[in-house]
This record gives sequence, C-alpha cells and structure tokens, in this order.
Amino acid sequence: MCGIFGYIGTKNNAAALVLEGLKTLEYRGYDSWGIAEVDGEKILTEKHVGKIGQATTILPESTLAIGHTRWATHGGVNITNAHPHLDCTKKIALIHNGIVENYVELKDELIKRKHSFNSETDTEVIVHLIEEYAKKYEFATAVRLAFNRLKGLNAIVALSVDQCEIVACKNGSPLVVGIGDKELFIASDAVGIIPHTKKIIFLKDNEMVVLNDSVSVNLLTTGDRITPEIEIIDWERREEGSMGNFPHFMIKEIHDQDHIIRHISKNLLSEIEQISTIIKKARGTFFIGAGTAYHACLAGTYLFAKIAKMHVNTAVASEFNYLEDFLTSESLIIALSQSGETIDVIEPLQRAKEKGTKIVAMVNNLGSTIYRMSDHKILLNAGPELAVASTKAYIAKLALLLLLVGTLSGQQKRIQNLLLKSAEEIKRLLSNNSKKEIKKIAQFLANKEHIYTIGRGVSYPTALEAALKIKEVSYIHTEGLAGGELKHGTIALISDGTPCIVFAPLDETHGAIISNATEIKARGGVIIGISPKKSTVFDYWIKVRDLQEATILAQIVPAQLLAYFLALEKNVDPDKPRNLAKSVTVK
Repeated sequence: MCGIFGYIGTKNNAAALVLEGLKTLEYRGYDSWGIAEVDGEKILTEKHVGKIGQATTILPESTLAIGHTRWATHGGVNITNAHPHLDCTKKIALIHNGIVENYVELKDELIKRKHSFNSETDTEVIVHLIEEYAKKYEFATAVRLAFNRLKGLNAIVALSVDQCEIVACKNGSPLVVGIGDKELFIASDAVGIIPHTKKIIFLKDNEMVVLNDSVSVNLLTTGDRITPEIEIIDWERREEGSMGNFPHFMIKEIHDQDHIIRHISKNLLSEIEQISTIIKKARGTFFIGAGTAYHACLAGTYLFAKIAKMHVNTAVASEFNYLEDFLTSESLIIALSQSGETIDVIEPLQRAKEKGTKIVAMVNNLGSTIYRMSDHKILLNAGPELAVASTKAYIAKLALLLLLVGTLSGQQKRIQNLLLKSAEEIKRLLSNNSKKEIKKIAQFLANKEHIYTIGRGVSYPTALEAALKIKEVSYIHTEGLAGGELKHGTIALISDGTPCIVFAPLDETHGAIISNATEIKARGGVIIGISPKKSTVFDYWIKVRDLQEATILAQIVPAQLLAYFLALEKNVDPDKPRNLAKSVTVK
C-alpha cells in the first residue's frame, strides 16, 4: 500500500533519484513521504506530510538512499510517523510496506531492553529489532532474523551506515530489484525502475536481497544464498505514463479507453483462445476480484450466461476464503486485478494452489505477484494506470471478457465488430460537446448528499461501478443497486430532488428498469438516464448508442466522466482520493 524506492551506486545524486522514483510510485501512498541517505558516518533524513507533487529534495550529495510514500495504517498522518524510521544509534534507517500484526508484543520487549520510540507506527518496531540483533550479528543477518519474527505480510528495506548497504526482505508485499551499470535499485513496483534499467529481479516471498557493490539473494529461512532469475523487461516508457496535455491522469486514462479496446480486439486473440480451451476443460470456474475488478467479474458472470450459455461463479476476493471448500484440482479460478498485487486476491489464490486448483490471471502488471503465481496469464495491455480510481483497466477487463465469451460461443467475429463499434462510441462520448453536457449534470449533482445508481442484468455491475467511481473521487455518498431491489428498502430514502442515475440499454431489461425509474420519479426523484433511447421519465438524458452486448463498455464512460467532473466541482484531486491507494497490499 506504500511506495518504496532505493538506490546504491556510483552516482552522487541518490536522494534526487529516489525522489523521482517515488513520484512514479505515489499512487501507492501519498499521506506523507520521506528519504534517508548515508552522509559519511551518519544518516540524514527528510520527511514531509502530503503529496510529493513537484517537490525537490534538500539532501546533499550521496551514493546511497532509500525513500517511501506512506499510506497510513498505524498512527496518524504526521512527520513523526512518516518513513524512514531510525534506530536509537541513528545508524540504521528503515522503510516498510505492510502490517506487523505482533508489533505490540515486540514493542513491549524492546522497551524493556531500553529502546526509545518516537512514532505511533508498527514500522519503528522493526528498525529497533534490527538494532538489537545487530549487537551480535552482521547487518544482513540482523535484518533477516528481525524480519523472521514479524507476523503478517510485509516488505522492508533497510540501510546501514556501518555496512554501507541496503538489505530488503519480502513476504506478501512486492519488491523488485533493478540491475544497472554500476548501480542497483529496489522498488515496490518495476514502473519506477524501468527508466534506469531493464534487468529486473522480482523477489519471491521469503527471500532477502543484499545490495552493495553486487546483488546477493538469500533465503529468509536459512540465509543460504540462491541464484535469482534475472528478467529482461522490454517495457517502454510510453506516453501513457505521463499526463500529456491533460490536467489529470484520470481524464487522460478515460481518453485512453477507445485505443485499448481496439488493441484488445485485434491483438489478443491467441491468448483468448488458449484461455477458452482451459475453461472448457475445467469443472467449475470461479471469478474473483476486489473493488472495480469484482464489478468486472460480476459482469463476466452475466456475459458468460447470456452469450456463452455457461455458468461461472463470482465472489468478492476477500470473501472467497469462506467459499473455497468446494475447490478441487479440476476447478479453475480466474483472478482479475489491475495491480496484480491485491492481497485480498493473493491470499485465496495461495490456498487454492494448495488444492491443485488451476489459476488464470487477468492483470495489468507484468511480473506482479498474481501474474507470477498463476498457471496461465493474460495481460490487460492497458498501459500504466496512475490515477487511483481505475477506469481504463476496468474497460480492458470487460473487453477481454466479451472477447472470451465470444470465442467460447463461436461468435468471436461478431464480438470483435461490436468492440470496434464501442471504441468509436466511446470516442464520441469523449468529444467536447458530449463532455460539456455531462459537465452540466455534474454541476447539478455537486451539492447533493446522496446519489443512487440502478441497472438490471449486465447493467447491474455497471451501476455498482458507477457508484464506486463517484464516491471514490467526489466523496458524495453513492449507492448502486439492482433495479428490482429498490422496493426492498432503499426506496424509503427517495425524496424530492434525490438524484438517480439509470442505466437503460435496449436489451431485455429496458422495460423493467424504466418502470423502476418511474417509481423513483413518482417520489420526487430526479432521473439521469444513460440509454440509447430517450424516455419521458428522464430529467437528464445521456445518449449512448445501442451496441448490443458491448453497450456495457460505452455506458460506463459517462459515469466515469461524471465522477471526474464532480471531483473538479468539489475541488478535490481526482487522481489521489483521500484514504485510498492504488495497490491494496494490506488486509
């Protein structure tokens, strides 16, 4: 949930290099940030509360530094709780991603040994524990022994003045090493390292790495040295990774979506055909995902039923642990994730693997944990998604699922054509005239306390995703429902002026969802219709062309735009919503 970046090498601008690396990782945490560097025989630190933005560092020249962007778990958002943390001797600095579940017991033990604590964090316990072991052991061993005492899923990066090296350990939370020319990097995501080198080591769970003038990877259990797999990552720092002429990443990524659909429809057929063969052989297929990815999973269930005539189960990933008893070696799990690091998805996959269940990953990040632990994988190919609220990765998942059910049902060509038509419709929805009309609706909604979104059939997941986008970036309470569920409680909340966004495609749900909209209007609600066809019940109408099953792709775009424009109306940053981070790596 936090951004980690470190550098050791021959260049003397280590702090500046770390700062730039942190800026690429700020989507992982932006409550506060800090850097520690080795300066002769001492450690210098710089810490700040808030986002990095256009910050520069005040630290002097150094060849060794580590840095961190924080998403607070233990302790409030302030400079004291910001990472890095130092030990009592000020000779060891540490940054951390994860949660130390047994930190209270460890802290009590260390206080009895006369260690002094400054912060409210669980992280500070680790650096003092390393300090304690360093009284008897060399630095790398001290870090390994300390890490082995931590309960929970964690990644740590520590540096030592005395040893002039970086030591990092991982269990559950991602760490990546980059090997450059007389320089080494470590980060929580390869995206920060790629500008410097394409030679990458993806650390595995229960591994430790020591970085000095070389790279040493060791097992955490025994300390034995192992030979790591060095991968050559041929990624390009394409335009997707920058804002270009857009004011925010969110609107930039919304505009990427038509290109992504075209790419998927034309270039991923062989991967789709391979996955379809695997599904046909499975006895029980299950989608799991979290947040936006779960909504794509739920849409997949409807699409599989309607187009492929197949039953596929869907579960919220964090709940799948309680539904896994029926898994066998013949079962198949299809895991959807933008980051590929979502802990709520990783945990059930680990247990599923113990049962021999096959796993297919649909992720956006090559080399991510979910990508590497899966038997079969397909990349979303959406490019870097740096706004915290997912948009283009969601569209990519839906496009892949549509192509998959089209392949399974022998309708691949028809679905391909629909995907291309949806790309054109999204391009139209993103025209200046269309955005101008949607912006007017956002101005109407901006002062509302509550918004409701409804849909039926495959539009029900759309209603859920629309509600999530709006509340994520505008902080307006928004609730998504299946249209038929209104009468079972929520309609009691409808009063004069209550806005409701209604998804009404021209499919089998149209008549019923218009009836639901009429029930809301009769109680004073204001209806915002997203539909190919204008209805007298609509107070506002956003036209979305009828694209048959691919309507699900285009009809979410007005909701994404509403969320974005609402954030602007509320004067909040749509890229970095409060309390949220892009990669959820803590439970």
